[in-house]
Amino acid sequence: QVQLVESGGGLVQAAGSLRLSCAASGFTFSRYVMEWYRQAPGKQREWVADITSSGSTNYADSVKGRFTISRDNAKKTVYLQMNSLKPEDTAVYYCHVFVYRDYWGQGTQVTVSS
Repeated sequence: QVQLVESGGGLVQAAGSLRLSCAASGFTFSRYVMEWYRQAPGKQREWVADITSSGSTNYADSVKGRFTISRDNAKKTVYLQMNSLKPEDTAVYYCHVFVYRDYWGQGTQVTVSS
């Protein structure tokens, strides 16, 4: 079965950095687009970034130039390097893949203090 397990969240001061990881299993990782989403308190879940099987990347305007998504197919892991963090980046961050249906990880909390 498909499983996604995020890690790496925490509390950081504004302008700091964090790297999130999402370990995947249960599907042929290298063949699928992997995505990061986030959900802030009281807001809808929003798309943050994605990376295709060939390594092409896309970013939401709000994080472009500050966040970098990458993948290691050998480790079946996708990463989100977050730099220059802002208080408005505070959210639960989720890893997502669509393999015949949507799969989500449990999420990892990122809190950015001002």
